[in-house]
Order: sequence, then structure tokens, then C-alpha cells
Amino acid sequence: MNDDLPTNESLPRSWFERLSQALLRDDLHDREDFIKLLHDAAQRNLIDVDALAMIEGVLEVAEMRVRDIMIPRSQMVVVEHDVEPEEFLPVIIESAHSRFPVIGESRDKVLGILLAKDLLTYFRNGKNSSFQLREVLRPAIFVPESKRLNVLLKEFRANRNHMAIVVDEYGGVAGLVTIEDVLEQIVGEIDDEHDIEEDNFITKQRDTSYTVKALTPIEEFNEHFNTGFSTEEFDTIAGLVVHHLGRLPKRGESLVLDDMRFKVLRADSRRIHLLRVNLPSAPATRVSTSNA
Repeated sequence: MNDDLPTNESLPRSWFERLSQALLRDDLHDREDFIKLLHDAAQRNLIDVDALAMIEGVLEVAEMRVRDIMIPRSQMVVVEHDVEPEEFLPVIIESAHSRFPVIGESRDKVLGILLAKDLLTYFRNGKNSSFQLREVLRPAIFVPESKRLNVLLKEFRANRNHMAIVVDEYGGVAGLVTIEDVLEQIVGEIDDEHDIEEDNFITKQRDTSYTVKALTPIEEFNEHFNTGFSTEEFDTIAGLVVHHLGRLPKRGESLVLDDMRFKVLRADSRRIHLLRVNLPSAPATRVSTSNA
């Protein structure tokens, strides 16, 4: 055996030495050099691809601000303070969220946060029992849209909060952000109430309602719903929806195609992730878009 040849044991040691040196250096290229070392480590199978993506996510979070990932105020699912439970319960069930800002006269006046689980008492005591929304409200946490995500994550963990209301420089409500939104920047998409099994593109929720992954091939969609959407221009349902809207839709927007309503359940600034498809209960007469 040639003792001059590098052994498998020397490769990790050499890489970790380079990593230590990169962390100790203090020049303008530290971050770029560090990322290059991480990619080098992945190529050497010293770390896997998922670990590499998470480390890069941590680095990105340190540079991102709340405004980069917040849900805009127009897309916030809220509960009005003077509305009876019978009126806002359908909103809670439809959205399938666990926390809801409760507003006063406008969205700029957030009175607190309603947890869906706190409504269990209302059902336990019977719908005819007295229910005071203000009595079950949790305090709302307000953060500026310029706050860095790594700082926000520390505050979420320290205070055990899961949602914060984002305010602009004038004190108006700009949107909201959750701890899940921050964590997804690090670990990738987190399963939530709308997620469906990994191997399934289409999952039936009710007789006429389905959740459909945005990357569902149009051919599979056509076969499942007996539709005739063209497969020549687009490969996926996401491509079809974006084409007909003429832009990337936001969460909550909907589109009617061939009497079927496509509602965006989850999307970010780059792509659609998940859709709800409602089959027609009555024939539709036109294509329309809305924020319903």
C-alpha cells in the first residue's frame, strides 16, 4: 500500500479542518466560502442533501425579514369581534387553521387571537349557552415587518407563541406570520391540515370537494375527473391554473374552469403548492376569479 495516497479517514479530517479555518477567517467571502465547503462536503457524502438544504436554510433565515414570508393582510383569515359563533364557524372549518386574528372595526385593529380549540367549550355546553368571544381571546403579538426571521424564531420559542401580527412603519397591520412559516424556510414544507399522502396527487374530502397537489399531471387529473384539459401546453395542474389567471395566484384566490372551481390553498412567491377542487353542484356559465 502506498502511504502517500489519501485514505478515507483523511478526507473527513481534511474537510473539517478547512471548515474550521473558514469559520475562523474574517473576510468578505466567508459566507460564500462556507457554502462552497458545504457543497463540497455533500459531494463527498460527508453530509446528505437534506442536511445541506437545512444548513443553507438557516443561513438564508438570518438574512430574511418578516416581510419576505408574511401572509398579506388581504389574505388573512380573520374573525370579527361582534359576529356570533354560528356565523364564523364555517370560516374556521373551511380554512382549517388553528389560530385566527380577531379584529374590531377594521383589520388594523386586532383585538387578540382566537384558538379554534377554545371553541370546544361552546359546543360542550351546548350552542344555546352564553359565549363571550373576548373571554377566550389570547393576547396578540405584534412585530415589525423589518424584523429578521432568526430573531423572530428565537422570540417565538422563548415566549411559546405561534403567530404574530405584522405591522408596517405607520403602525397599520401589514399581515401575519406563524412559526411554521419561519421553520419552512429551514426544513422545507411542513405537513398541515391540508396536506395529503405523499403518494397521492388527489384526495377526496367530501362528495364534491378534493385536495389536489399542484404538480398533479394533467393527464392523471383528466383520468380521475373525466375532464379534457389539454396536455400539449402544460404538464401539471399548476401550469394550467397559472396560464388561465395570467399570473401566479396568491393563497385564497380561485378560478372556475369547465364548471370546476380551483381554489389555491397554499402558494408562495414562486409557485403553487396545493389546490382545492370543487365539482359543480350546478352548471357554471363563465370563467371567473375571486378571493373567495
